[in-house]
Amino acid sequence: MKEEVRNRLARLRLAMKKAGVDSVLIPTADYHASEYVAPCFKTREYFSGFTGSAGVLIVRQEEAALWADGRYFIQAEHEIEGTGIDLMRMGEPGVPTKEAYLLDHMSEGSVLGFDGRCITMAQGKELEALLSGKKITINPLFDPADSWENRPALPKHKVFLLDEKYAGESAEKKLLRLRDRMNKKGASCTVLSKLDEIMWLFNIRGGDVECNPVALSYAIVTKDAQTIYLQNEEVTDELREYAGKLHLTIRPYEAFFEDIDAFEIPGKILLDPDYTSFTLYRALIKRAGELSLQTKDLFVTGPGEIDYMKSIKNPVEISNFRDIYVEDSVMVTKFIYYMKHNIGKIPMTEGSAAQYLDHLRSTIRDYVELSFPTISAYGTNAAMMHYEPDPVTGGAVLSPEGMLLVDSGGSYLRGTTDVTRTIALGPVTDEMRKSYTLTAVSNMQMMDTIFLSGCCGMTLDIMAREPMWHEGMDYKCGTGHGVGYLLNVHEGPQTLRYRKRDAADDTPFVSGMVITDEPGVYKAGKYGIRIENVLLCIDKMETADGKFLGFEPLTFAPLDRSLLDPKYLTERTREVLNEYHRQVVEKISPYLDEDEKKWLAEECAEI
Repeated sequence: MKEEVRNRLARLRLAMKKAGVDSVLIPTADYHASEYVAPCFKTREYFSGFTGSAGVLIVRQEEAALWADGRYFIQAEHEIEGTGIDLMRMGEPGVPTKEAYLLDHMSEGSVLGFDGRCITMAQGKELEALLSGKKITINPLFDPADSWENRPALPKHKVFLLDEKYAGESAEKKLLRLRDRMNKKGASCTVLSKLDEIMWLFNIRGGDVECNPVALSYAIVTKDAQTIYLQNEEVTDELREYAGKLHLTIRPYEAFFEDIDAFEIPGKILLDPDYTSFTLYRALIKRAGELSLQTKDLFVTGPGEIDYMKSIKNPVEISNFRDIYVEDSVMVTKFIYYMKHNIGKIPMTEGSAAQYLDHLRSTIRDYVELSFPTISAYGTNAAMMHYEPDPVTGGAVLSPEGMLLVDSGGSYLRGTTDVTRTIALGPVTDEMRKSYTLTAVSNMQMMDTIFLSGCCGMTLDIMAREPMWHEGMDYKCGTGHGVGYLLNVHEGPQTLRYRKRDAADDTPFVSGMVITDEPGVYKAGKYGIRIENVLLCIDKMETADGKFLGFEPLTFAPLDRSLLDPKYLTERTREVLNEYHRQVVEKISPYLDEDEKKWLAEECAEI
């Protein structure tokens, strides 16, 4: 594979030379700034060999560099070794940003190439401004994937409608709410590229991105019309009938930019610069010029209005979430019981363990698919946050010792789940028990938090990190992310992280939002631990000092009693843990057989 990557880079460099491109920027992206992308968009993976879900590759004639965040340091180092690509560990001391690297390495008057459909409006404008000082020009028409031999075709899966008994709100009402927000922003139309926003708005779902029930699409909403762009092969008779009732125009996916070139822009355009491609931005600028419109104030920009709307779950969605999380937690609990009682008795690998859990989930009514490929990581592999076992070998063989980390979830008509449990398969060290207990304290402390309305994730993140920081420890990722409703398992704008990364990171929590709570400890070459529950933001009280919010757990699966060292529990987190385990027994036991019930009662006994 290393030799093949070097050959691919050689072909790309030849294409760059012919096009007069000095450097090329290859993000992990499709035309919609999706977090996970279909195989045909994995250009960065093709040219680097790095299989992680996030990262950016910069290729020059004499060198190449890959930027990866803390989740992937170990994995990236292993996968790019011997390819001639340098690893840039994002956020580490002395590591330049991608922009600083380009500015330092590119000479005056040179050219940066990239596929403008895979670079956002915000990124493209930033690069233009940054590089102009050295008279560096950009070529957004240079598509590195043109050098990709046997590139996969665009995925095509028929879409389906999400009934209102699951969605909780009709598309008509969502459109009314969107238009009201557009009007308040002074916009006459919005052009949408973000796939989960489009799916949510029209109450449809697809299958074009693995584990994300979305369809490749664009949409345009004006004050009196709505249009969706889909591949013809994905449009069903049911959708056509539904679209007729909704007065929704369906156009071919490939006709989108042709229509933009002829778009009668009705006024200011509402855009999310983090999910609008640079190519689309330029096309709108060009069209406005043809219509003699002033481009200075053409756009109303900011975090996506639909992103915010869908982050606040309606009563039907909340009710469905509560139901499905119990059933999903039952299967996680059964899985833990199975592993505890069969390890060392039957052969197991990381892969076979994941397959067993995946099978359990698939038996739940209204199951659609996994919400992401199951992470089953044993021993040292668990230090890699997004590790996946080798699909051919099944990964590491499991033994009755050490720990297994399993991060998994499902997509159902009643919602999307995401849960992580780390379980002891046998004897563990005192260090492991301390790290696990600190993780449990962090998890419980966040779940127990009560906060004043107006607080955002950057305010609250300290509640999870404080037990770690007190011990001089940290984890190189955020504490939590939103979760979609039968949509992307990672959803914004709400987050839990202590540093601002995105424009929407300061979005305040409101009742109805859901968030993951997933602190961890990752010791390279030793072990990895993560405990993840999904929480629902709820109203707690209102006093003379203001309105206070808190969290309600949706996930109900036991923590591993054999990994808990009581001396590291605080008095309050001991109370919270015992109450949580009481609820686990109450909610999960009715679904278990007698042996499983007895084990669960012992596992959740008061500490």
